[in-house]
Amino acid sequence: MMRKINVMEHEMVPEHYLLSEEEEVRLLETLNIEKDSLPKIRRSDPVVKILEKIYGPIKPGKIIKIIRNSKTSGKFVTYRVVKEE
Repeated sequence: MMRKINVMEHEMVPEHYLLSEEEEVRLLETLNIEKDSLPKIRRSDPVVKILEKIYGPIKPGKIIKIIRNSKTSGKFVTYRVVKEE
């Protein structure tokens, strides 16, 4: 029998959050960039699949906030835009 693993519980996987529409607008205005300028994350990524269980279906174009722990800067925040394959 195959055991399912929640990748979000692994110590090497940073925190991931789906931004609201308002948060997306503020982020893009603050950074003065277009959404297409952000790095991408595939909709098939295991973390996106877990987030869909929390937030419901995540459409391409939505932005995910990623918070990594860093030995040098404490916390490092980055963003990814969801894309289809």
